[in-house]
Amino acid sequence: MAAPRKYASAAARQAAYRQRCKAQIQAQLDSGRMSAIPSMPGQRRWDAMRRQALCLIEKVTSEMDMYHEQRSEKWQDSEKGEAFIEMMESMADIASALRELQSP
Repeated sequence: MAAPRKYASAAARQAAYRQRCKAQIQAQLDSGRMSAIPSMPGQRRWDAMRRQALCLIEKVTSEMDMYHEQRSEKWQDSEKGEAFIEMMESMADIASALRELQSP
């Protein structure tokens, strides 16, 4: 038996999706985790984009760390675990490089 339709059309489904995305971004802006990106190219825009990128990379790094800690020692010591650690270290290096970038 098919599930009942939640939206009348594909257009309504897309509109709801765009609204959810907009609300999520607004919530992040309101919480101070992200700042609005200016529309004109220039230093302020690039700084805002760098801050957002850093915010996302730090979140990824944090989630990866929690994921790693939840795995068994056997998994952590396996090839997959070691490859995962290398990827985590790469993400941490990216975050460090973004922190070092300063406005001229």
